Amino acid sequence: MWRDHQLEIAIFVILFLGVSAVGFVAARWRRPDNLNHLDEWGLGGRNFGGWITWFLIGGDLYTAYTFVAVPALLFAAGAAGFFAVPYTVIIYPLVFLVLVRMWSVSHRHGFVTPADFVRARFQSPTLALLVAITGIVATMPYIALQLVGIESVLKTMGVTGSGAIARHLPIIIAFAILAAYTYSSGLRAPALIAFVKDTLIYVVILVAVFYLPYKLGGWGAIFDAADAKFDKSPAATDGILLNANNQLQYITLALGSALALFLYPHSLTGVLASKNRDVIKRNMSALPAYSLLLGLIALLGYAAIAANVTPLKNPNGTNDNNTVVPLLFDKLFPDWFAGVAYAAIGIGALVPAAIMSIAAANLFTRNVYREYLRRDATPSQEATVSKVTSLLVKVGALVFVVFVDPQFSIDLQLIGGVIILQTLPAVALGLFTRWFHRGALIGGWVAGMGLGMWMLYQIPNAATKRAHFGGSAFPLKEFGFDSTKTIYVGFVAVAVNLLVAALLTLILRATSVADGGDDTSRSDYFADEGDPRADTAHPASKAPEVAPDPVV
Repeated sequence: MWRDHQLEIAIFVILFLGVSAVGFVAARWRRPDNLNHLDEWGLGGRNFGGWITWFLIGGDLYTAYTFVAVPALLFAAGAAGFFAVPYTVIIYPLVFLVLVRMWSVSHRHGFVTPADFVRARFQSPTLALLVAITGIVATMPYIALQLVGIESVLKTMGVTGSGAIARHLPIIIAFAILAAYTYSSGLRAPALIAFVKDTLIYVVILVAVFYLPYKLGGWGAIFDAADAKFDKSPAATDGILLNANNQLQYITLALGSALALFLYPHSLTGVLASKNRDVIKRNMSALPAYSLLLGLIALLGYAAIAANVTPLKNPNGTNDNNTVVPLLFDKLFPDWFAGVAYAAIGIGALVPAAIMSIAAANLFTRNVYREYLRRDATPSQEATVSKVTSLLVKVGALVFVVFVDPQFSIDLQLIGGVIILQTLPAVALGLFTRWFHRGALIGGWVAGMGLGMWMLYQIPNAATKRAHFGGSAFPLKEFGFDSTKTIYVGFVAVAVNLLVAALLTLILRATSVADGGDDTSRSDYFADEGDPRADTAHPASKAPEVAPDPVV
């Protein structure tokens, strides 16, 4: 009952409203002469320095859902849940050069979205449209999951009602406030709020990793309790150590997730808002500090086992493992500190949700609205459309959570990772080579997406009793192998995507089919930081006219 959590609720509400006020004040922070421009509203003026970018990107990648889902996965499955830690470590050196190049190209040519780059690089509005739609579809369930993170806290505090609308009314109010200050302040709002959010998260976790062992008899006792739980489990893939049944899934999921991370449009939004390439270099070197924090957060799942935490129930009667971390704080910490922890998780949803909605709105505005509906749109009209679209995106996320089983939103996010990986050849590899034929890239996208959706359709979810789209671990026996092992769907799908794109490119080049492309193959397209052309951010002007896609 909520009456048993009045102090936690009071602290949660005070901190939440205080941070929301910061979001509205952000409209006046570094206020430009004209906020009605995508460079200003959607990218914060492309002028964020090292500290702002570090908090912004960190707050974007390490979301509220991350802070409840990763420990929940360790609580339920053990060591397999640690995949989130190595993939957020290996990705930073992998994307060091990629993101520097992406910033240089986008800064010089006024690109706002990855689809803008693809359009100019391969002279293909169709390929750019596929990249834009892929980004929007992959981002939508990600926003919904931020609501799931907040809901886990509200359920723990007993702030629920009867009926779909009443039960989610606090979330609806919270996202209405989020929508209001995002509309008025743009990317400046989550950039400013990220300072508060990350400070709270760091304080809460650092206190927890020292206090919990004290309460539970030390880390040795915590790991022993987790080991005892998994020894009794009939599942072949859980345990505090990886085994032969889950190692392949672990490796491919970690690598596939790493490759997907900076393909998400909201990840690139924080990068493109940086003022120069040195900011990006410093951030790629410093962001692993968040992964250290994530490793500590993950251990809360084992602590919940040692504390004998019992998850709350979903409406369908299944366990809601996302509540184990809030319940752990409720059980072992003083009420006032539990309230601070709940606020940290709730506020942790605001930063990524705002950036994700802005990124999705920018994709629609630049690569759908202006490309196909109004080619002569002014910068002010683009900004207005993007603001309205960001509101609609948030409403769509609310609909997911209010009227759809939250577990389905979680599964959709897993699907989202498979989907966004299919943009890897055009976006990431396209920065270094235009050898791929634009028609071949479209063919690869179709093949990878088709195979990925087929594989996901074959995967059941035993917990929810659904026969299809129940996860992203595909049994190798479905491919005819005599094995109980599984593999990450996204890894297989993007491999097929690349193979098909390469083969079609060879065929189309052999038959002399024009590949389009532009002068981005010149070495000076990637201007050095010392080149004055790279220091001038071009306004989001109308993209160059392109020839229609060839008939392949």
